[in-house]
Amino acid sequence: MPMIVETTDLTRRYGDTLALDHLTLQIPEGTIFGFIGPNGAGKTTTMRILTTLLVPSSGEARVAGLSVSDNPSGVRKVVGFMPDYFGVYENMKTWEYLDFFGRAYNVPANRRASLIDELLALVDLSHKRDEYVMGLSRGMSQRLSLARTMIHDPQLLILDEPASGLDPRARIELRELLKELRSLGKTIMISSHILTELAEMCTHIAIIEHGRLLASGDVDSILRSLQPHRTLEVRVLTAADQAEALLRSLPDILDVRIAGNQPVPATEETADDRPTTLLVDYTGNERGLGELLTRMINQGIVVTRFAEQASDLEDIFMRVTKGVI
Repeated sequence: MPMIVETTDLTRRYGDTLALDHLTLQIPEGTIFGFIGPNGAGKTTTMRILTTLLVPSSGEARVAGLSVSDNPSGVRKVVGFMPDYFGVYENMKTWEYLDFFGRAYNVPANRRASLIDELLALVDLSHKRDEYVMGLSRGMSQRLSLARTMIHDPQLLILDEPASGLDPRARIELRELLKELRSLGKTIMISSHILTELAEMCTHIAIIEHGRLLASGDVDSILRSLQPHRTLEVRVLTAADQAEALLRSLPDILDVRIAGNQPVPATEETADDRPTTLLVDYTGNERGLGELLTRMINQGIVVTRFAEQASDLEDIFMRVTKGVI
């Protein structure tokens, strides 16, 4: 898969403070790339270097094959940047705001009018076309800013905390909009502290702390590398002790434990079909899962739930970071 962003030993110092420490990062084309890290980790510094707003102290960064140091004007043509806090001209109407930036990017006049209408429709602001920017809600302002980043049809969108300050409905609308933009061929780099939001949209992630890259790649690969075994949730009616004994006897089972650390009920107490949930650490393959379930059923164990527990970005984040700022 071709890379739209590549950095090599990217370093940035602010006086004696090392904000980026030899960051080597790759972002594949056509992905939604989540950039995760605690406050002060270096996320915004990285984004500002990629958008040519900061000069690296050392190292190299390339966007769409263009060097941010040697060809900043070329990089700006292929990147759209939405900072965590953006200024708006409140005495402008929404269409005027987009027209202003269209002129700044030298979008031809005969194209600007139709492009503005297309972008307003894309971000669901057509009904606010003639409203003043100062009258827009926070969510609408965010969507207008996103439309502004696309006025010159960039290949890469870099969004710094775009969901900050949005209510739940506005965050859902933003998430769906970003998915739609990816379907249109855009690559999106997005930073956020709302890990659950990123988990539902990102195809790839990178975790950064204290200016250093801790993990990077597609979400599934990172999960597999950080968690070499799966955890199964197996709920049974009666025969919980029999189920536990069976599971412990199998070669692909690392551990079996009761959910919530509750003891397995005694046999005489299970006559009321009280369910017991077992958490099973499993290292086998998909075929082995099917054989495991079949074996339990054949032994008369009533299984009411048999599912793999899903890890999420919060699990990954807590596993690899140390809270170093």
